[in-house]
Amino acid sequence: MSVLLIEAFYGGSHKQLMDLLQEELQDDCVLCTLPAKKWHWKARTAALYFMQTVPTSTNYRVLFASSVLNLAELVALRPDLGKLKKVLYFHENQLAYPVQKCQERDFQYGYNQVLSWFMPEHKLAHLEKVIGVKRNGDAYQLEGLPGRQKSGDLMKNSNAHGESGLCTPQHEGLPSPLPAPERLNKAEASESTNPCQEEDKQHLTFNLCNIMSGRDSQQRPLHVAWPHRWEHDKDPETFFKVLLKLKEKDLPFHVSVLGEAFAEIPDIFSEAKKALGSSVLHWGYLPSKDDYFQALCMADVVISTAKHEFFGVAMVEAVYCGCYPLCPKALVYPEIFPAEYLYSTPEQLFKRLQNFCKRPDIVRKHLYKGETAGFSWAALGGKFRSLLAAEPREDL
Repeated sequence: MSVLLIEAFYGGSHKQLMDLLQEELQDDCVLCTLPAKKWHWKARTAALYFMQTVPTSTNYRVLFASSVLNLAELVALRPDLGKLKKVLYFHENQLAYPVQKCQERDFQYGYNQVLSWFMPEHKLAHLEKVIGVKRNGDAYQLEGLPGRQKSGDLMKNSNAHGESGLCTPQHEGLPSPLPAPERLNKAEASESTNPCQEEDKQHLTFNLCNIMSGRDSQQRPLHVAWPHRWEHDKDPETFFKVLLKLKEKDLPFHVSVLGEAFAEIPDIFSEAKKALGSSVLHWGYLPSKDDYFQALCMADVVISTAKHEFFGVAMVEAVYCGCYPLCPKALVYPEIFPAEYLYSTPEQLFKRLQNFCKRPDIVRKHLYKGETAGFSWAALGGKFRSLLAAEPREDL
């Protein structure tokens, strides 16, 4: 195996990316991981753990890791790994990550990222020549990959939070997103088929007749999806505040609150579930990707209220499944979604949803106007293969 994959937080989008790379590289890689628990503890101590557990090998050529790992510490503890070409994938920027409470920020995590990312000028010049890294102010961009960083961000070699810019292998060959009526009228996908996969050029979607009880697109209440981690940086408070305002006005809607929860769940989730009552269609994490995609295919609108987002793979996946996206006019979203799908304030979000609740057929007949094909593995796979296939050299 020539590629060493290291993930200190093996869950969510971190796991999704590592599993994808392992599947593509097959026998040419070895994957070393730690469970997706106690994130802060992993950021502080993972280097010491991997120093002891990563097997030694003369075959390694490339080390690929996420920025949860303090890479500088690891290569100091394991000089044999310091000789490898190193690719560090940033899922988030810890220097700008929103703090949950008004208190002094712990800069250790951002400092880890700074130490791990530092690149000497001669190595940058080599990358510019070999794989197309370009300087953009004080940031760097791998040419051809969809850049998500602003000047000064730590994201250098890829887009992040996919909470990465990659879609899963099942997305390869996906057609353009379907308008809702076409999704509902297509033949039911087989149980062995991913609902968002295309085979033999046929669109495979779900037959939702039983779920919808035969009601037409105007009679069925608007179905809103929120498919994000149950944590404060996704700003669930704003999302639920908007929904409860809709409910106060007796506007009909259903909501599916998806995404993964961890040890500390913000109180707003239990409070909102009780207040929303019969409007809740689904509540909780779906470990099966097929079940998750089916839930997205059932929804009409997908919403983000995030305060920190480098990419947002959940939003792109939902668009693939036919959802109408509504995102903040901030962060990475204006780079991905046309202006039609952006809002500037919670009040604007409420007004958009209010109109959709009154006329759900508007979104069900809508055909997404943006481009998503560039985020599929079919488009990005070659770039990653080239990045991880470099031959060992003295100047790497």
